[in-house]
Amino acid sequence: MSLSAAEKEQYDRHLILNEIGEEGQLKLKKAKVLVIGAGGLGCPILQYLSAAGVGTIGVVDDDNVDQSNLQRQILYTHLDIGENKAESSAKRLKSLNPFVDFKVYRTRLTTKNVLNLFKNYDLIVDGTDNFPSRYLINDAAVLTDKPIIFGSIFKFKGQLSVFNYKNGPTYRCLFPTPPKANEVPNCSEIGVLGVLPGIIGSLQANEVLKIILGLGEILTGKLLTFDALSMNQRLLTFKKNPSISITKLEEEYDSICGIPPAAKEISFTTFKNQAFQFNVLDVRTPKERNEFHIKSFHIPLNDLSERHHEISQDKKLLVYCKSGVRSAHAIAILQENGFKNELVNLKGGLPLDMS
Repeated sequence: MSLSAAEKEQYDRHLILNEIGEEGQLKLKKAKVLVIGAGGLGCPILQYLSAAGVGTIGVVDDDNVDQSNLQRQILYTHLDIGENKAESSAKRLKSLNPFVDFKVYRTRLTTKNVLNLFKNYDLIVDGTDNFPSRYLINDAAVLTDKPIIFGSIFKFKGQLSVFNYKNGPTYRCLFPTPPKANEVPNCSEIGVLGVLPGIIGSLQANEVLKIILGLGEILTGKLLTFDALSMNQRLLTFKKNPSISITKLEEEYDSICGIPPAAKEISFTTFKNQAFQFNVLDVRTPKERNEFHIKSFHIPLNDLSERHHEISQDKKLLVYCKSGVRSAHAIAILQENGFKNELVNLKGGLPLDMS
């Protein structure tokens, strides 16, 4: 394997670094990196790995671009709304660096596909935003002996670490107990500063390059925390927990975080065409409802267990919230309380533009 004249021109600023040079650039070209999630974290990760010349980049994401993503997911524009993120990001990045081989996976990571996917890559980058995926990624990486470059964001704060590097500490060593359902909301419910995923995602890309090139100190056994408002950074250390043994995947990762099984879902567009078939339940807070809503019953999620008997059962029931997460939990509560009619979740929550 060698670099073409065009590649040498593209990577000139790497080649003149004594620490990288042509030998290092060839290491990047040979590397295979799987990026899980092409959202807030995934966008800067993918941009910098592509620009740096990582030879093969896999992109896993089954989500589509939404207008609310554009505040922080900088690979996309209004022209990309409705397109699959994995496909749209790869198309955009190919124009940045035509020398990279992009593998697009329009799928959700599951116990059925994760091990086969991981076997084809050298490094795994976790750009997800939910705990079931993080535990699934961790366990699959241990079973396939792959390092994970981990990042997470919450409002104005971020975290960064490298797990399972040369048999080092794993995600479960740092977070052995998953949070309960509704303990930690995602950014679609609580919000996130637009530049924060750019900062943390860039740091994740930095760790990927360090590992491939064999440069610097790797964040194994260390957790970097970052506060965008104060600019405070802390580096915490943790050790491998010898009592934790991962020999197989869990049967159902959603259940470890108390997330109910997926209910039947429909889009808002589909609902508009079939609205006469449904009663509708809004499980958001009173403040959210006052801002905008559609004709519906209103029972906040926290009150649903006590007030579910108030809901009419003469039709199918469509349940909605802001993102589709709380409404899924509401459906589980209704099922537990013996609600007999068909329950349907509004996929992605109630859109701001209901035209």
